[in-house]
Amino acid sequence: MFRRERSVPLRGSAAALCNNLSVLQLPARNLMHFAVVHGPSAQLLSAAPEGVPLAQRQLHAKEGAGVSPPLITQVHWCVLPFRVLLVLTSHRGIQMYESDGSIMVYWHALDSGDTSSVQAVFARGIAASGHFICVGTWTGRVLVFDIPAKGPNIVLSEELAGHHTAVTDIATEPAQGQDSVADMVTADDSGLLCVWRSGSEFTLLTRIPGFGIPCPSVQLWQGIIAAGYGNGQIRLYEATTGTLHVQINAHARAICALDLAPEMGKLLSAAEDTFVHIWKLRRSPESGYIEVEHCHGECVSDIQVCGARFCDPSGSSFAVTGYDLAEILRYSSV
Repeated sequence: MFRRERSVPLRGSAAALCNNLSVLQLPARNLMHFAVVHGPSAQLLSAAPEGVPLAQRQLHAKEGAGVSPPLITQVHWCVLPFRVLLVLTSHRGIQMYESDGSIMVYWHALDSGDTSSVQAVFARGIAASGHFICVGTWTGRVLVFDIPAKGPNIVLSEELAGHHTAVTDIATEPAQGQDSVADMVTADDSGLLCVWRSGSEFTLLTRIPGFGIPCPSVQLWQGIIAAGYGNGQIRLYEATTGTLHVQINAHARAICALDLAPEMGKLLSAAEDTFVHIWKLRRSPESGYIEVEHCHGECVSDIQVCGARFCDPSGSSFAVTGYDLAEILRYSSV
């Protein structure tokens, strides 16, 4: 069971975007950082465990070329082996900051090239893999940035071509030194999933066909891909082979966020039906098949949920954002 805790106030509503919440836990300082997109700005908040807000900062999308202020599409903390960077994507480009948002260390402008004037240009989908940060784009390409241990000498090292429609989300997990292991998955607007092996050069291992339904959110845990779709389904695949193991009719409306608590194998799903569900994943030691158990369901009444994240690696607390809601809702287990 989970109970509602003290909310964290926002200066404005979260934008109606999928995956519109990022959480960074700093146990050493007993702090929790939250990041939420609101139009052309992103709000960063620091809060004590009891929810008392301690600091706020607003970041704005770099203008670039254009008349109107660019809209931000996502904000996400990337935890690398040697540093933490805050990555912000927009209709103009990709901005990387030190973890507290105080210093912008890198800017990558998006090149619309021969894109039709009616086609939206944007970046979306952010994840760290080793010492790389991967960012999806409207073309379906994934940009791979090589991040140094310190300083601003960030380099675009590779562009991955696996998708033909806009990337929606990217998930990674540590490879732990295994060869030929699938440690990154990318999703797009058609529901196609591409499974990759990271390294000095990224290798496409397999493609899991879509079925005409967007996949707004994806997660990866111990070789299991969890994909949330626009029809409310969660599908669990074997990462190395693309085999479908489990299909759950989890929600009545489109899923807007998935998250994983890696220590316990808990999966969080949030959708436009106002529900947040928590599931327990495990692999059967006898058969090797993936098994799922429903652990909790929480109705966030009268709120269009747009972001949800666990607040700790064991999945004992989570936070939720909603459109037209000027606070971050927090829940913890009892």
